[in-house]
Amino acid sequence: MFTAYGEGYVAINHEKHEKNLILLPESVIHEWSTATFATLSETDMEKLLVLGTEIILLGTGNRLRFPPGPLLRPFTSAGIGLEIMDLQAACRTYNILAAEGRKVAAALLFD
Repeated sequence: MFTAYGEGYVAINHEKHEKNLILLPESVIHEWSTATFATLSETDMEKLLVLGTEIILLGTGNRLRFPPGPLLRPFTSAGIGLEIMDLQAACRTYNILAAEGRKVAAALLFD
């Protein structure tokens, strides 16, 4: 679970992280991408498609930004919900969905 977040970091179970990551209920995938929001690619998004989750929360940094449509379309075809939000909202939403036992992942991009 996310236990804190602030300018340029999140804490997972009180451990601070400052680089892009994916949080799953059973694990953390460190540095899933070295991309910034502006350089997010199909390859980065493909890594999210194989996580085996029903919903992915994409935290786009300090502010909400929507990736181009071609990066989003594969999720619809795969039947995976992809929610775009700022990093802080992704942390809060992840905690709620994970507590409900949902198959959720939070993929976070740091500014």
